[in-house]
Amino acid sequence: MLKKIDIPNFQTMKIFISLFLIALFGFHSFSQPISNEYLESLRYSHDLNLPQWGPYTKNYIGVSHIPDVKKGLRFDLSVFPGYYRRKVDVPSVSFESGYHPWDASPNLEYFSFRHELEWKDQVYSDVSYSVIDQNSRLIRAEFVNNTNLPQSLVLHYMASVHFPSIKEYAPNTPVYPGTIDLPKGSKWVDALDYTDLGFAYGRPTDNLVYDGKMRAEIRDNGFINGTAIGAGFGKDAGDWVNFNVSVEHDFKDGVLWFRYRMDKGDQLEIKISGLMNKTVLFKGNGEIQSVEIPAGIVTAGHYKINMVSNGGAAIAIDGFTLAEKNAIPEIKTSTVNWNYVPKLINSPVANSLILKYKQFDNYYGIYWNFPQTDIRQWFYHELGDDFKHEVNEHVQKEFHNGSSEGHFTNVFFRPVNCNPKSNQIVYGIVCSGTKEEVETRLRQASQNTNWEKYYRDARSFLPKNRVNPEGEKYVFSQKRMEAVIASNVVYPVYTQKQYIRHRAPGRWWDCLYTWDSGFIGIGLLTDDVRSAVENLNAYLNDPDEQSAFIHHGTPLPVQHYLFLELWNKTQSREILTYFYPKLKRYYLFLAGGESSSTNKFKSDILSTWDYFYNSGGWDDYPPQKYMHEHAMEQGTTPVVTTSHVIRIAKILRMAADELGLQKDEKIYGKDIARFTAALQKYSWDEPSGYFSYVLYDASKKPTGKLLYQDKVNMDMGFDGLSPLVAGITTSVQTIRMVSHLKTQGEIWSNTGLSAVDQTAPYYSNSGYWNGTVWMPHQWFFWKTMLDLGEGEFAYKIAKTSLDVWKQEVEASYNCMEHFVIETGRGAGWHEFGGLSAPVLSWFKTYFEPGTLTGGLNFWIEKKEFSDDNSTLVSEIKLFHDQADSCSLVACMNPNFHYHVFWNGKPVPHTEICMGSLVISLPVHYGIGKLEITKMH
Repeated sequence: MLKKIDIPNFQTMKIFISLFLIALFGFHSFSQPISNEYLESLRYSHDLNLPQWGPYTKNYIGVSHIPDVKKGLRFDLSVFPGYYRRKVDVPSVSFESGYHPWDASPNLEYFSFRHELEWKDQVYSDVSYSVIDQNSRLIRAEFVNNTNLPQSLVLHYMASVHFPSIKEYAPNTPVYPGTIDLPKGSKWVDALDYTDLGFAYGRPTDNLVYDGKMRAEIRDNGFINGTAIGAGFGKDAGDWVNFNVSVEHDFKDGVLWFRYRMDKGDQLEIKISGLMNKTVLFKGNGEIQSVEIPAGIVTAGHYKINMVSNGGAAIAIDGFTLAEKNAIPEIKTSTVNWNYVPKLINSPVANSLILKYKQFDNYYGIYWNFPQTDIRQWFYHELGDDFKHEVNEHVQKEFHNGSSEGHFTNVFFRPVNCNPKSNQIVYGIVCSGTKEEVETRLRQASQNTNWEKYYRDARSFLPKNRVNPEGEKYVFSQKRMEAVIASNVVYPVYTQKQYIRHRAPGRWWDCLYTWDSGFIGIGLLTDDVRSAVENLNAYLNDPDEQSAFIHHGTPLPVQHYLFLELWNKTQSREILTYFYPKLKRYYLFLAGGESSSTNKFKSDILSTWDYFYNSGGWDDYPPQKYMHEHAMEQGTTPVVTTSHVIRIAKILRMAADELGLQKDEKIYGKDIARFTAALQKYSWDEPSGYFSYVLYDASKKPTGKLLYQDKVNMDMGFDGLSPLVAGITTSVQTIRMVSHLKTQGEIWSNTGLSAVDQTAPYYSNSGYWNGTVWMPHQWFFWKTMLDLGEGEFAYKIAKTSLDVWKQEVEASYNCMEHFVIETGRGAGWHEFGGLSAPVLSWFKTYFEPGTLTGGLNFWIEKKEFSDDNSTLVSEIKLFHDQADSCSLVACMNPNFHYHVFWNGKPVPHTEICMGSLVISLPVHYGIGKLEITKMH
């Protein structure tokens, strides 16, 4: 036996404990208890507690390493399987390219991708990445040949480095920040480190800056750290910014050296007070420049620097420093020149390589156990078609296309021969550390013969699903979704002055996305509580932070629904008390607080058009599309915003009730009443049985409803039904609206709930939302059906969705964005871990024993399943909305039949599938006791 690579003691202990708990409990990945200390560690951070190694790329799939999360730098080792001198698909993350997320543990100790070489599973390679220790990962490429012919295959390792981008959706446009060298005793004060900043004329976004940036923040090349104050700052008289500055020693002849940029020919006066009292004239030349402002004698101490614009021109402020006048020439600035090309260093063992990149302090080592390899270099920004074009080239060692902004170090394995009906495994490791540490790891790797142990141990971190028999058929499609949602992590994403790891809806969106991420959290929660907690934390701000929450895209507050799911899963007081103030602030902003513009119409109906074009995530939803096409945003309100604000007010009222915050309960109660009255007064459309968009005159007074060709309610669809989700409809309205949901050819289809009523004259079968089925709003209506006591219809929604999902995943291995009503086939993004996440929730609800699920008026005080899930005792608060009864779903051990009692009395229930009970309960305020016992 050869020597095993050492694992640090703490890592060994973590793995041992986790494996023990998995063995003990048999299902669910182990999630450590949620303590106050853990939650406090998340405060003011929007990053995820994931390893430095993970699937973080924005380019080509493989494994990535983050040497320092604060710097925004990323190393990728991408892996390209293919046919020898025939065909290699470049596994781009930007479009369908022949690979599929296959398995992933919540904390990314293990993840894998299936690369299809000959569809379907005739020839493929499963490439997995397994934890060895905190500084190294095993790469295992298993080639499988299911044909009757031998195959000559190939494998490419492609090493590259990547730098932070200047904006979202453009990962290959790096920002080139400025750097500064200062005289001894001087400190740089970055413009973004202001204590406060305001515009003379307030903006709706003052307390909700897009993408979590700071107020007035811009990103551009040349500025120190790549950021500055800008966004029109200074143009209006009265724009102001304040700084607190600590001066550590006396200055005899101090100068405030100020760095800025203005358009050529512009001039601007700024009044500066505090450290000095001067009016300074700034002149622009179109470039980043500096000005020296005399400060005279400055003694050590703490100072305020207040700046107020006299108006007339915009300025971008980079920052400033205080220095002695005679030391000013020592200030040197430059712009970072990213270097993509590594130094290739000789390794102490064969079949290995050491790389050192200029901007990285650490070294990287790569080892492989395959004898026939070449080292090649690609001086390319992107590989794309050029790589495929050169697949027959077997002599050339360097490839150039004239780009200086990119490089790939290529370990070329050739050929990997695979006999008929057989497999072939190629192992490798990638590691990081000092040069000496990397050399040591490579020596140890060269002596190792027990690669499979690392692989098996890492796979033990995968979620273990204990499923009732009727759920077995869904397991394959659910596993693929688990892999997508766990592995769709990108880095770097920039927000709140920090670079973070972030779970994106898909790698095409290398950025934040607020409502999608709420559903990602709901999906993550089915396997791992901590992953869901950190996902929620990423989008919430404390009351003392600048923006009310982290906003990108549709401002639909799914975070509150995730919070309710977290509470009902954990009953954690720590989670409740940590998140409640953040969620309250989020709510108050959407309800019209913190100078937001959401409640600007004289109706108490809310809109968020000033923040994003999309109200409910439904891009081409007919009334929304019509409104934008006719520039009616300043005179139109949708229904969905007010509906969901009402619902999250009810969620927070439940939380306030739990916390004993009676004043808060009253605030929410008043808001619920006035928003409900507004929708009922202005928005209900009796002829159609839907609510409607409301129109306003120039004075913001409501004037009527938005009609199609002045005849038909244009809001016959999800938006017009959203008051059902809010729980504010009358009994007559409820009957009519539920009928729309249930009726085939209206909202109901064989593929699921249509976003638009199929009888509407504006319905289309070729739209993005119009004519397709999506999972997220189905989840809201599913929850609502449980609240209304419509347990069987709720199951129909869930099961139809699971069947549609199963069909597509098994056919294509893709986890699609949405589904075409006419065919039931998936469309849109193919690795969608965002709005499709509810399929995980439905699967667990009905098919995983030990699961108790209710609607949106459902608050669990306590629950306890027996070890074999044959009994349940739970204390529950049911809050009253429209209905006098509600439905709960309890997934129990399928080997028994059950009695169900509510407060000691038998209640109706149906075993809707093996072990899954739909229970009907009377609704009243107060805690009730649910007991489920097996029949003997």
